[in-house]
Amino acid sequence: MRSTFTLFRSLALSLPHLPWPRPFLFPRPRQFPRLAVTAPESEVLRSAEAEARGPEVEMEVLELSAVPEEWRRARVAWLCKELPAHKAGTLVRILNAQKKWMRQEDATYVLVHCLRVRENETAFKVYKWMMQRNWYRFDFALATKLADYMGKERKFSKCREVFDDIINQGRVPSESTFHILVVAYLSAPVQGCLDEACSIYNRMIQLGGYQPRLSLHSSLFKALVSNPGILSKNYLKQAEFIYHHLVTTGLDVHKEIYGGLIWLHSYQDSIDKERIAELREAMLRAGFEEDREVLLSILRACAREGEVDEAEKTWVKLLKFESEPPALAFVYKMEVYSKVGMPMKSLDIFREMQSKLGRTDVAAYNQIIEILCKAQESELAESIMEDFVRSGLKPVTPSYVYLLSMYFTLELHDKLEEAFYQCLEKCRPNCTLYSIYLNSLVKIGNIDKAEDIFNQMNRDATIGVNARSCNIILSGYLSSGNHLKAEKVYDFMCLKKYEIKSPLMEKLDYILSLKRKVVKRPISLKLSKEQREILIGLLLGGLQIDSDDQRRNHIIRFDFDRNSGSHYVLKSHIYHQFYEWLHPTCKPGDNSENIPDKFCTIASSHFGFYADQFWSKGEPTIPKLVHRWLSPCVLAYWYMYGGHRNSSGDILLKIKGSREGVENIVRKFKAMSMDCKVKRKGRVFWIGILGSNSTWFWKLVEPYIKEDEEFSEAGDETKEQDTEKTEDINFNSDSDE
Repeated sequence: MRSTFTLFRSLALSLPHLPWPRPFLFPRPRQFPRLAVTAPESEVLRSAEAEARGPEVEMEVLELSAVPEEWRRARVAWLCKELPAHKAGTLVRILNAQKKWMRQEDATYVLVHCLRVRENETAFKVYKWMMQRNWYRFDFALATKLADYMGKERKFSKCREVFDDIINQGRVPSESTFHILVVAYLSAPVQGCLDEACSIYNRMIQLGGYQPRLSLHSSLFKALVSNPGILSKNYLKQAEFIYHHLVTTGLDVHKEIYGGLIWLHSYQDSIDKERIAELREAMLRAGFEEDREVLLSILRACAREGEVDEAEKTWVKLLKFESEPPALAFVYKMEVYSKVGMPMKSLDIFREMQSKLGRTDVAAYNQIIEILCKAQESELAESIMEDFVRSGLKPVTPSYVYLLSMYFTLELHDKLEEAFYQCLEKCRPNCTLYSIYLNSLVKIGNIDKAEDIFNQMNRDATIGVNARSCNIILSGYLSSGNHLKAEKVYDFMCLKKYEIKSPLMEKLDYILSLKRKVVKRPISLKLSKEQREILIGLLLGGLQIDSDDQRRNHIIRFDFDRNSGSHYVLKSHIYHQFYEWLHPTCKPGDNSENIPDKFCTIASSHFGFYADQFWSKGEPTIPKLVHRWLSPCVLAYWYMYGGHRNSSGDILLKIKGSREGVENIVRKFKAMSMDCKVKRKGRVFWIGILGSNSTWFWKLVEPYIKEDEEFSEAGDETKEQDTEKTEDINFNSDSDE
């Protein structure tokens, strides 16, 4: 690649033959002739008839020929032509070579020229370079224009950076910038972007005092209700805020808004019947009839509360739309009658659904089996369970949980064991199923087999142990008089900070007092060797650490992608590995199926080393001694958290930091007999371990990989998504990005 000097010399000679750029927008240079014009930024996103209500930004028009110094005109024109052709590293080196003569006016000219020719990425890099100069003065008009252009290209992270710069300068971004940034977030299929869109929307109204147009309200509301109800229900307050703003500003409230709000209310843990009634009345006053989806939402709310009368009225209305209601409507009706203690009526509805629709879906099977098991109708539950298994529908795990729970209540331990092993053949086991079986073994006194099951749970990352399973095995050891093993379980529970049931604690106090002078209470936290290696691997893969102002205490934030097969298994494993370190609000309960996608640790000084090494100055960095810590275990967790394996078997590892740090890792890989290639994409480096090298890498990390065979077989979609993330990374090209 040519040096900066060679590029300058060769192109400077040809500058007299180049046509000068045409006039363009430029902010207030001191020496240049000025002609003020106004340009409303928000016209780009608004429809033709809509007017921009944001503040007008005053800009300047400049003729480059008006620059008095010919040499300055030549250099600025050369930069305008040369910079867009280069990647980040070369671009910064070229700009650094101009530091002695370049002023804010010159850099601004180059930036706006890049925007004019749609080289927005180059413009952003020039802007970031400008901010590091001692002559830089914040320019609201320029920052607004750059943010808007980045947002229109859906570069939400760069748009947000400029947006935050405007806020940090004590200025309120223009209405167009708020609007464009919200749209950019809504257009991104990245986890967490919807929350950011809501935050910017709220600040647009509360901080900026703007009134978003109807299309923005509608787009955000549609995004809130586009996910499954179990995920969308947390956005009820945001949806109500949008509805309130629509009403108070006199904008039209569409039918979808009313329907969406009722839908969100129907998924809440506590149903607000009065609010649903208010929304239904408002919907009718607005001239909208209740459609099928609204009636299904009302039926769902009735099922939660056991409102039989309202459910029957809704059912009659639903039949007017179609003679064969959807399967979900039957499911909700079954649930209504089960809430009022009429399981046989629920069974009649189930049979009616089978005769009318000619088919039965998974939700209906799970619902009726749950109802019959709670009513302890074992023969009926077993009969329907057999039909369910023969149908080949999945998942069947919830139904097996209901069946095993019924057998345990009825003390049918032989049937429980038979159903448990049948479940292992048919579906993916979980901690809940194993805990029920473990409890059964303890109750019948089969402690040796219970110990084997508990150890299996503890070894298997896809199952894991929790407070419930530990209390079960502890009670088994205490009841059998095996005090030595009971002490070991007690120590383990203290380490994990699991709560011990009070009757068991009373027995333990007496046993421990006989052997120890002081009864052992909570053990001081200390990271184990395995936990330290796990943290290093996750931090290389993108794990985040937050520190307080004095950098004394630090919080580790775990964030897993719910759509990733590898993250599904890893999440459960990490949750149990760091359970004792987790913040109390991140411990939803004993049921491992309810592990959140995001959780964090308590604030602790024990994480100081990792914060200093991997998150110095609040940004991800690569430690200088990282090559000493790349054990197979570390590499495995790096791969599971921030890596991908494509269809050809190549391993791609993602990392953020400096090029020197990446080169240090590459040298370590070569010392381990693994050649690799590096590509940079924005602020992220991708290390590609290709061909036969990937085979050697996999042999190293395979013993530490946590995989779920059933999930990976059924998770073709997640593999495709992982492939899409890395398909545009070409390790065979010479370019850096």
